[in-house]
Amino acid sequence: MGLGLIHIYTQILGLEVLSDPSGIYLCQDKYTSDLLSKAGLTDNKTASTPFEHNLHLAPNAGPPLRDPTLYRQLVGSLVYLTVTRPDIAYVVYTVSQFMFAPCFDHYVVVLRILRYLKGTMFHGLHFTSTSSLTLRGFSNADWDSDITDRRSTTGYYFFLGDSLISWRSKKQYLTARSSTEVEYRALADTAQEPMWLRWLLSNIGAPQHSPTPLWCDNSAIQIAHNDAFHERTKHIEIECHFVRQHVTRQTIQLLPISTIDQPADIFTKAHLPGRFRDLVSKLYLAHSSPD
Repeated sequence: MGLGLIHIYTQILGLEVLSDPSGIYLCQDKYTSDLLSKAGLTDNKTASTPFEHNLHLAPNAGPPLRDPTLYRQLVGSLVYLTVTRPDIAYVVYTVSQFMFAPCFDHYVVVLRILRYLKGTMFHGLHFTSTSSLTLRGFSNADWDSDITDRRSTTGYYFFLGDSLISWRSKKQYLTARSSTEVEYRALADTAQEPMWLRWLLSNIGAPQHSPTPLWCDNSAIQIAHNDAFHERTKHIEIECHFVRQHVTRQTIQLLPISTIDQPADIFTKAHLPGRFRDLVSKLYLAHSSPD
């Protein structure tokens, strides 16, 4: 990211804001550095990803921590860090599920997140001044991903032009009976976000005059355009009506995307280093320290 010679730098509650002619850069590198010191990670060891591929955490993962205070403090700080670091949203959401009774394996994952952050200290968000003001989003889900309760994970994010402005990684509230149901529940959750964003943008002088494109699984699109309910969809009737209503009103436009091309996949599961780097690149994070 090229930053101009003239810029304004501000730090508020651990959030660093740099403004220059190219736009606004948000990061939390000082906050991250303090967090690493708190955890006692003073060496130079880093991790290529924040979460080991195919690792599934369970409530009783190893011996319980004698004193869970540090774990809770670190995870709480990591939750705040996701304000500018969407690349760790999935793993932070995962470790935050064990705040009540953390175990040794949970703490090991927290340390891995911190080592990943050590190697990507200056990653942050860049809101470019030349970006368009067109809203677009991506919705995805990972079926049966939690080995404890078999609930699935929803992930989505939205861009305003080339600037990432909203994202989420969250476990679905019900156990789904098929991958189709999972994708549609994810789509219904995702579809609520552009409604609010469109209202907000309209109120600040950037109304969206065309439907917001939303890339999602093709099976979810088929249900959204199918007026006839059947055995596979009758138990998600409310979600069907909600999404179909906004498709009909042309506030959203559903577009198919393959799993391999789905950038919201970063919010639903852990990935191998190559795949993870590819997904992070699609977030358009800034990778440089401000001058």
